Parts: sequence; C-alpha cells; structure tokens
Amino acid sequence: MIINLKNLYLTTAALLFFTFSSVAQDKDNLGTEVVNVVKPYTPEIGDAFKVKATPKLGDSINTAKKKVTYGIFSVPVASTFTPAKGRAEEIEKIKPPKLYDNYATLGFGTYESALAEFYTNFEIDRDRNFGIYLNHNSSQGGIDNVLLDDKFYDTNLNFNYTSRDRYVNWITDLELEHQLYNWYGIDELTRLATPQFINGIDPTHSFYGAGLTTTVDVEDSFFNSATATVRYFGDSESSSEIRAIIEPRIEFPITDEKINLNFKADYVNGKFDRNYNNSQEIKYSHLLVSGSPSLQVLRDNLTLNMGITVAVDLDTENSNTDFYFYPQVSASYRLADEYFTPYAGVEGGLKQNSYRDFTQQNPFVSPTLQGMSPTDEKYNAYFGVKGKLSNSLSYNLRGSYGAQDNEAFFLNNPRYEDGNGNMGNQDYHYGNSFGVVFDDVKTFSFFGEINADVTSNFKMRLNAEYFSYNTDAIAEAWNRPEYKASLYGDYQISEQWYAGTTLFLVGERKDQSAITGPFISPNATTVTLDSYFDANAHLGYRFNEQLSVFGRVNNMLDNSYEKWSNTPVQGIQALLGATYKFDW
Repeated sequence: MIINLKNLYLTTAALLFFTFSSVAQDKDNLGTEVVNVVKPYTPEIGDAFKVKATPKLGDSINTAKKKVTYGIFSVPVASTFTPAKGRAEEIEKIKPPKLYDNYATLGFGTYESALAEFYTNFEIDRDRNFGIYLNHNSSQGGIDNVLLDDKFYDTNLNFNYTSRDRYVNWITDLELEHQLYNWYGIDELTRLATPQFINGIDPTHSFYGAGLTTTVDVEDSFFNSATATVRYFGDSESSSEIRAIIEPRIEFPITDEKINLNFKADYVNGKFDRNYNNSQEIKYSHLLVSGSPSLQVLRDNLTLNMGITVAVDLDTENSNTDFYFYPQVSASYRLADEYFTPYAGVEGGLKQNSYRDFTQQNPFVSPTLQGMSPTDEKYNAYFGVKGKLSNSLSYNLRGSYGAQDNEAFFLNNPRYEDGNGNMGNQDYHYGNSFGVVFDDVKTFSFFGEINADVTSNFKMRLNAEYFSYNTDAIAEAWNRPEYKASLYGDYQISEQWYAGTTLFLVGERKDQSAITGPFISPNATTVTLDSYFDANAHLGYRFNEQLSVFGRVNNMLDNSYEKWSNTPVQGIQALLGATYKFDW
C-alpha cells in the first residue's frame, strides 16, 4: 500500500505549527485554547507500478561487437588404420546332455547275487510311445548258520503305452511279477532235529502276479483324472487274490475357491487253501466305496482344505455292511514367507488290506491269513512346522496322535506239534513264518526331517521318527519299532565320479515264540529283537554319456541282525556293475 505524499506533507506541517504555537503560548503565558479539527485525516492508496526486469540504460557510450573469424589449416595425413565392424557378443551355451531312449544295467556280487535292468522306448508317432521295463534282483543265499535254503529272487516286467493329445493324456501299464523267497528262519528247537528231518523241509514260497493300470488326465475340464487298476495275485500254495480299484477325481472352481470331489471303489476277493492249524479253507471279500468332497481356500499365505469322507464296507463273504465317516481338514499358514510355516490337520480313512500288500512288507508270511478286513483309521490329528533355515537348509517337524481299529501286526507263527512228538506237517510250521493279527491301537508319533543342499553337488536328507503304541487286546505292538532313523547322501564328486550313502537305524521290536497243535494250548514267550544299524554306500564312474560303471556295498559293518524273528540277514555284500545307454 502506498500513501499520498501531498496529504502527508500537509499533515506534518499542521503538527509542527501546533507544536510551535504551544511552545510560544506557554512561553508568553497566553493561556489555553481548544483547537477543533474539522476534517479528520483520510489516507489514500496510490497506484502501484512494477519495476521493469530489464531497465533501459541511458549509456552515452555504446560499443559494437566485433565479428570474429576462425580459420583451420587442413593438412592431409597418410594412415593405414582400417576400423573393424562391430559384432554382438554371444552368450556361451552349455551343451545339453543327450538323452537316450534305452539303457541296460548288469551287475554281480557276493552271495552269488545278480542285478539286471533293461528299459527301451519306441516312439510310435509324435504323440504315442511304447516302453518295456525289466528289473531283476536275486541272490543264491549263503547266510552263516542258516540250515535251509535262503536264496531269493524278484523279477518285474512292465509294458507301458502313452498317448498324449491336446486335452487328454492316456497311460496304460501292464505289469507281470514273479518272486521267490524261502522260509529259512526255523526256531531253535527245530534246529536240534536230525539233518534228515531238516533236509525234508522245503521252504520255497513263490508269488505270481499280473496287473493292468490305466490313467487318464484331462485338461481344461472339471473331470480332472481317473485311475483304474485290475490285479491278480497268487502263490505256490494255491492262494489267490483279485483286486480292482477305480478312482475318478473331479475338480471345479467356485469364485476364488476350488471344489474337489474324489471317489474310490476298492474291491478285493481272495482265498487261502487252508488255515494254519488245519485244512479249513479261508475266504474273504470286501468292497469299499467312498466319496470325499472338499473345499480348498487360498488366501495369500493361508491354505485351507475342508472336507469329509463317507465310506461303506460291503463284506460280501459274511453279508455285513458298515458305514464310516471321517474328517478331512488341513491348514497351513506362512508366517515368515518360506522360513516358518505351521500346519495342522485331522484326517481319517478306511484302508483295504490285501494278501499282496502283506507279502511286500514281509515276504515270510504264511498263506493262512485270517481276519482279512479293512483297517478303520478313525482319525489322525497332527500339528507341525516346516520351512527353511537358509536357502540350502529346510526342515519339517510334526507330531501326531491317531486311533486305528483293526490295525494289522505281524507275529511269528508258533511251531506246530501234533501231540505225538511230531513237529509240523507244513513247510511253514517250524517258527519260520509269520501271521497277521488285528487289534485296536492308539498311536503317538513325532517326526523330524532336515534336507541340506551343502553344495550344488552334495545333498543330504536326515529324518527320524519316534512311536508310542497303546494296544487293546494284544500285549505288544508286535514287530513295531519304538524309533527309526535314516540318512541319505548324494555327492557328485566330479563330472565323471559320483557317490552316495544310505544309513538305517531301527529300534527294538517285540515278538513271540510259542508252540501250538491240536492238543497243545499255546504258551507264548515274548522275545525282543535287538535294534540294528545298516550302512550302505555306492560309488560310480562315467566314462562318457553312454557308459558308466558302479560299485555297491551293503551292510558295510557286517552286522548279523534279524529284521524278523529267526531270519538273520546277509553280512557285508559287494556288487559291481555297469550301465550302458543307447539308441536303436
């Protein structure tokens, strides 16, 4: 705001006038007088003006700029330099390993053991393949202090056909199997018999089987996949079993969630020519049908599965039908990305028991199994944490508690006597075979595992598990260890050399020793099988992409332990072999 200078001058003069007048009057003592101002001071706002950014200079001397001229003297210079054309730098490509459609492996070792593998693949056209796989593992025996023949062999032949279309993939497998084991583990009393009596025992037990499996995977359809299996299994003691399994799986999304609907029909029908004590035939037949709808919820770090299983057991042999309901709930939440993920769940199910499954777990079972009904796993509740301690170290810890009805346990068959001092009338009557007993049990277990990628060429896995059993009718959880642990290592020493190791530790187990017969009441004695440690290792060398040789050593500490009662295992075993890959 700018004030008018004219009014300011008048106001200042008036003030000076009155001041001098007051002084003069006071000096001359003229008295007082009141002065009235008729018009008050009224300031005015003047016009504002802006100072120019570039003021005009009134310089009397104005110097003109001079023009500057530059000149360059060009002198030609002879040069032989020729610039090269630039070229883009290429990334060094690693040559991919050549993949072969066929390979053959052959090895021989101590105890007159043999290992053979063969695989070949034929490409029918772009979308169809046909393959053949043969596997054979055998030994002629020779375990120290074993009086009966202890050889074994296991042969498996597989034919597979694969068809891949845009939306449907078909895989069909035809599997043929032949196994031979011997009931060589006779008890101490039988070992005291005469050589003629022992030589009269034929411990050979052979298994035969054939199975056809078809799997269909469907893309971009609510019908996800389906698997169907039909299998026949029998042995040299006139036992037979037929099993058929159908498992369709349906999956479809609802908004951001996913609905899964799994069905399963599992049918088994079998018979044994006699039971353990007499010639009475044993038959069993069960059809298990179940449906498991579930909802999967994915929310950032949360994965939640909520479902239920409804199952029915049709016991056609005994004309009995039972219904079952099981929870299927599990959840996991990543609290610290991939480093800490707690998880929990409660699950259950109805599990089919079969003669073939028992022989794969214990090849020394007798063909006289009774009570072949499914196991009712009422629930298995678990809680655990998993994650990574670093980029090269992961872990998994889990505790669980479950209840199983009609759970199967292997138990050493008693030695059979006819009451007249004569032992046995079957080759598996001398404490050298095993039966299956069923009971209700509650199980607590704790499991821990660590996976370590020490380097890109050295990987290890260590796991251990502790068990505690509470049985109902039987005295012990027969042949179940209190703990077990294993260590696996794989080391790629160089481009040619590789090595690995496998270590097993199994705790003590309980079993029975007894005598039975038509006039004898069994008087069983509990025996304890010692814990055992089994160390195995292998070493190999690759001459090129096609040919490699390897060596294996099993039971390196030469421990003479018993995995099953009265059945010592082979001592230290060594095997040398070679693998050759090729194309037709």
